Amino acid sequence: MNYIGSKLSLIDFLQESILSVIDYNECDEYTFADLFAGTGVVGSTFKKKGCKVIANDIQYYSYVMNKHFIENNDFIDDSLLEYFNSLQGQEGFVYNNYCLGSGSERNYFTDYNGKKCDAIRMQIELLYNKGEISTAQYYYYLASLINSIDKYANTASVYGAFLKHIKKSAAKQFELELLPIIKGNSNGLVYNEDINELVFKIKGDILYLDPPYNARQYCTNYHVLETISRYDNPILKGKTGLREYSSQKSAFCSKRTVEKVFDDLLANAKFKYIFLSYNNEGLMSLDTIKNIMSQYGKYEVFTTEYHRFKADKEENRKHKASSTTEYLHCLIK
Repeated sequence: MNYIGSKLSLIDFLQESILSVIDYNECDEYTFADLFAGTGVVGSTFKKKGCKVIANDIQYYSYVMNKHFIENNDFIDDSLLEYFNSLQGQEGFVYNNYCLGSGSERNYFTDYNGKKCDAIRMQIELLYNKGEISTAQYYYYLASLINSIDKYANTASVYGAFLKHIKKSAAKQFELELLPIIKGNSNGLVYNEDINELVFKIKGDILYLDPPYNARQYCTNYHVLETISRYDNPILKGKTGLREYSSQKSAFCSKRTVEKVFDDLLANAKFKYIFLSYNNEGLMSLDTIKNIMSQYGKYEVFTTEYHRFKADKEENRKHKASSTTEYLHCLIK
């Protein structure tokens, strides 16, 4: 997925920096917590290295994807793929609310792709409720649907707005593609909770934090994927069809609250090694982060340059620099 804040391009930097601090060996049974998990890039990497991974995200679509990447480990029967792709489209919630042909005046997907998404989503739920697919299969197929349908979205990048005319990639006929199964430690656990509440319930060795850096809320940027994941028929509002999201707003996206929730998180975290990804344009300054983390133990920082998230141009954000500095802050409690 073309995901804001994805660490796919930075994964080598993150691995090298983290491993240089903890002196990790493949035989070590470390517990690695990825508590702003997003699409699961970092947690999956450390699962493959043998760590028991605890993943969490307050967004449900992220929870679904991590349920597959972190908790699924063995072979999963994928024989239903052809069946799902052969289904006739149905006029369900996606078509009725995100496609022009329904009269919704929203243009997130073509009519064909919206109906196809509905048919597959409803069938996944039906088969699971009837006990005809396992929990592992349910999250396998649902995570794959979320990942696949995103490639056909008629947006510039995120779901804050749709395009007036159907772009080339969105015009293609939707086809479900299955995600890979990540082989590694099979004892992972995935949560869908507020991180500052979850931190009281878990403990481990390495805590990796990748919170939002700015005021853009993920719940509004990916609200369509959230609704497809939950398929809970929410009441939608406005031109873009936002669902009610007050319970998913992150305090890390507010200049007024970010320092306090970050401090509280560190104070309550039962982990020896804590790493924070952040960049030089975030709500918290480098000095602020250093001062907060230094209260709880030994502090150091690693840096690297990386290119901007490409949606910045489409969203008309005016930046002088084409790259930013990514920091990996480290605390040894």
